[in-house]
Amino acid sequence: MKTSTCEGKHRIKWTSRMQLDDLDFADDLALLSQTQQQMQEKTNSVAAASAAVGLNIHKGKSKVLRYNTACTDPITIDGEDLEDVETHTYLGSIIGEHDRSDADVKARIGKARAAYLQLKNI
Repeated sequence: MKTSTCEGKHRIKWTSRMQLDDLDFADDLALLSQTQQQMQEKTNSVAAASAAVGLNIHKGKSKVLRYNTACTDPITIDGEDLEDVETHTYLGSIIGEHDRSDADVKARIGKARAAYLQLKNI
């Protein structure tokens, strides 16, 4: 999948000197773009690259999380709109369109507390 998104022209600004590219891990991919048009282009590119090697994108598992935008135009794969969500868990981290990292930190503290309480019985 890196081949289909590696053009590097649609990165997002991370800091004044750094730009963030798409996030790839095993069979998970988080596409990042500044505009709806760029996101649709990346989505089309990944879908075409997947189809070329006989893979299908599970549209029911594919989500769109918008951050700091008024654009609500749908992102589509094969003419089917992908679901817009306000929060999403990616590789164990909770990402939200409005929350910074509060929900993720609270969830991790809760998991740590549960693990600690399990040890208490030993």
